[in-house]
Amino acid sequence: MRIKFNLLLLYFLLLSMESVVSLSYAALPSSINNQPLPTIAPMLEAAMPAVVNISTTKNIQIVDNPLLRDPFFRHFFQVPDSPQRQQKNSLGSGVIIDSSQGFVLTNNHVIDKADKIMVTLKDGRQFDAKLIGTDPESDVAVIQISADNLTALPIADSAQLRVGDFVVAIGNPFGLGQTVTSGIVSALGRSGLGIEGYEDFIQTDASINPGNSGGALVNLRGELVGMNTAILAPTGGNVGIGFAIPTNMAITIKDSLVKHGEVRRGLLGVATQDLTPELVNAFNLPNPFGAAISRIDANSPAARAGLEPGDIIVSINDKQVKNSYEIRNMIGLLQIGDEVNIEYYRGSNKQSTVAVIGKPQRPHLDGGKLHPTLSKTLLSVPGKNQVEGVLFEKIDSNSYAWKVGLRPGDIIVSANRYRIHNLEELNQVVNPDAGLLINIQRGEEGFFVLLK
Repeated sequence: MRIKFNLLLLYFLLLSMESVVSLSYAALPSSINNQPLPTIAPMLEAAMPAVVNISTTKNIQIVDNPLLRDPFFRHFFQVPDSPQRQQKNSLGSGVIIDSSQGFVLTNNHVIDKADKIMVTLKDGRQFDAKLIGTDPESDVAVIQISADNLTALPIADSAQLRVGDFVVAIGNPFGLGQTVTSGIVSALGRSGLGIEGYEDFIQTDASINPGNSGGALVNLRGELVGMNTAILAPTGGNVGIGFAIPTNMAITIKDSLVKHGEVRRGLLGVATQDLTPELVNAFNLPNPFGAAISRIDANSPAARAGLEPGDIIVSINDKQVKNSYEIRNMIGLLQIGDEVNIEYYRGSNKQSTVAVIGKPQRPHLDGGKLHPTLSKTLLSVPGKNQVEGVLFEKIDSNSYAWKVGLRPGDIIVSANRYRIHNLEELNQVVNPDAGLLINIQRGEEGFFVLLK
């Protein structure tokens, strides 16, 4: 009985303590020793109007039952002749980076293939946006709105970020509306994740969720340090590992998109690999930083600059190179014609050279040399983000190919019932003295064309 009484007394004491704690929190003072309590509310009041909500609409074709392609069934079931389409909507975020021009920075995957882009400001105003340019390789896009009284975020030098800096993520998660989460910079220079073609991510534990993509990652001064892009979610939810594209990369790409509508990446012409402890010992290197050249393309800028397989690149434009991903990122931000200073080890000797970034070369073929029905066409290889096959780069409007409905941008994915991936494979299956059956991929649609 005494034990029960003591337990009951302890229970009431705990309740009393909880009440005292609750009362003390309810009466939390606005200042301590005449000093105001810390808050980032003033910074957010200035920064949040620069972050916008983005909604997109995409028209996609409905894949119908193959039976309904038969004219009898189409007539019997009164199926319309025009393709059936439905709308797909998505949500994301963006950051105003130029108030006078109305430029908004966002992710490519937020607006990819959208037929309509709607931007909603913090004050509730809505505007149709124009696509200025997009770079799927880095997942950066720029759109533009025509509006007055816009607020733009100041841009910080993301190279000055340090692990442990406090950051705030602003975006539109799950379509809830503007939401703010806070955390720290967990790591810098994250790459090799397989998320994008060019990766140099800021990692943060500030909560980033679906819909935050394209939103702002700001420092405590309210300056943009990164654009929220992706999360690592092995369980399907936020686990405190989010990634943002640093402003130095995003703004460089934005400048190219605004100027050219695309990123005109150049070519150095090297393949590199990371250094292992064994390679460091084998090459007798003073430190483990750098990347080994494993291949040099013939007649490439690297070859003309005197680089050779086995050279260890340790710095590009006076910036230390830690691994092969950093080389890819650095070269990927350069334009055709840019000069690049390269420091490297050849054996135990440290040397330097200057290379001029060249234009990537894609193989081309006059279609008439392949098959007479393809005369007055130019065939090439599709871009990195397109389906593998052979691309119709140019088609003369007076050609046979044009008259049968082929258009520039169409991609041949099979020929004479053989799957093809490049010009060599297409050449192997084409008989210039016989008809040519090709399967064409055009956007999200596919169809066959018989050339004879």
